[in-house]
Amino acid sequence: GWGDRVRGDSFRSRVTMSVQNPLRLLDLAGMSLLRDEASTITALKDLPTELFPPVFMEAFYGRYSETLKAMVQAWPFVRLPLGGLMKVPHLGTLQAVLAGLDILLAQKDHPRRCKLRVLDLRNTSQDFWRMWSGYRVHGCSSSLMAQVAEDRSRTKQPRAPLEVFIELHLKERTLDGFLTYLIRWVEQRKASIHLCCKKLRILSFPIENIMKVLSMVQLDCIQEVQVNCTWHLSTLAVFAPLLGQMGNVQRLLLSNIHMSALAGQEQRHIVQITSQFLRLHHLRDLHLESHSFLEGCLDQMLRCLTTPLDNLAITHCLLSDSDLSHLSQCPNISQLKGLDLSGITLTYSSPELLPVLLEKVAATLQELYLEQCGIMDSHLETILQPLSRCSQLMFLSLRGNLISMAVMEKLLRHTSGLPSLSQELYPVPQESYSSQRILQPGRLAQCRAELFEILRVLGRPRIIWISSSPCLHCGDNTFSHPQPIVYR
Repeated sequence: GWGDRVRGDSFRSRVTMSVQNPLRLLDLAGMSLLRDEASTITALKDLPTELFPPVFMEAFYGRYSETLKAMVQAWPFVRLPLGGLMKVPHLGTLQAVLAGLDILLAQKDHPRRCKLRVLDLRNTSQDFWRMWSGYRVHGCSSSLMAQVAEDRSRTKQPRAPLEVFIELHLKERTLDGFLTYLIRWVEQRKASIHLCCKKLRILSFPIENIMKVLSMVQLDCIQEVQVNCTWHLSTLAVFAPLLGQMGNVQRLLLSNIHMSALAGQEQRHIVQITSQFLRLHHLRDLHLESHSFLEGCLDQMLRCLTTPLDNLAITHCLLSDSDLSHLSQCPNISQLKGLDLSGITLTYSSPELLPVLLEKVAATLQELYLEQCGIMDSHLETILQPLSRCSQLMFLSLRGNLISMAVMEKLLRHTSGLPSLSQELYPVPQESYSSQRILQPGRLAQCRAELFEILRVLGRPRIIWISSSPCLHCGDNTFSHPQPIVYR
């Protein structure tokens, strides 16, 4: 029939592809088994461990559902990295594998050979399949072999709930068929299944659906959370208690949160949100973008941080002088490796606030972004000394600000002694523009020549990028990148 022809074509194409990568005898034996699916299922009890992955791959690509279901019940490894075979989620394959798990879970005693404790649906672990399918003809890495040895040894422990790992990217108004089926399956078996997720991304997804999905997930497994929704503050307050249960979160990004429509409720919502930070004992990276509620309230969030941060980004927000002052006094930023204040207007801030902040992080800072901050010559001159003491600095971006050639020269001189500084992005000097703020190519070429001469005089090999903003071709929030200025 048509299905048999498709399977045959798949078999022939995979054999043809093996001309450049000759298949091992085990691979050929595995594929030949599938010519008779019933015989394959019967033979599983005697199938060598080395044949399970290649036979499973052939059953997967050929859509042999009954074979997949049977192989799950006899899988000789702790982990089945199914997601590594799926470029896109395939519902039929999922249904076959979950049907096999149902049979396994219904048995009082695990089959002696079956070691399966983790079903991994993430698009990872391709190395596992390469190792066992013979693509690494000359042997596999020691770390992978150690993992396989560990898989075989973790089987005499008391029986625990089976773990299912997924990637959660909630970006539509409704769940797709694959995730809907999985969530319903887990919901009916919560006592015996733990649904785990390391990275959670939420884009334009109704809060009631988010609550339902996350009620099925082991929240303490989540290590990274990205929320990029046009939520009101009240919606984030509803989500906050779930965030507080994600005690192992290391990276948190919150974007586009706005004041609630109901006046007078903001302070209560802010307390509900910031209090949950007290429970995030492993938080290392915090990114807050486009928040209208932060102005005058940043100190409440900073006080609730329980551990030192590695990276802090507060971008495209309104911050008051008191916010910047509290930020520079926060004990949990003293070990920052990355600081991003892009889009924070510093034009009207007290001139001493930014230097104090940079002094606080000078010993550890590796990346600094101050893009589109309204920085002018007077502001930049106040931070030259603390900037010169950032001995670990590797990346510096000041794009989108208004800086003259004279102060640009001072900047290059003050940073010339930073041993690790290797990526520098600066704005086009003011002298390159006309009085109507139109970029003049001739003036820009002259400025570039002067900057090269400054680098030559300083005598240290260096590459700097000069970017105009806005980019004439891309829009107001992007930068053009002509050829760098290179002195070697």
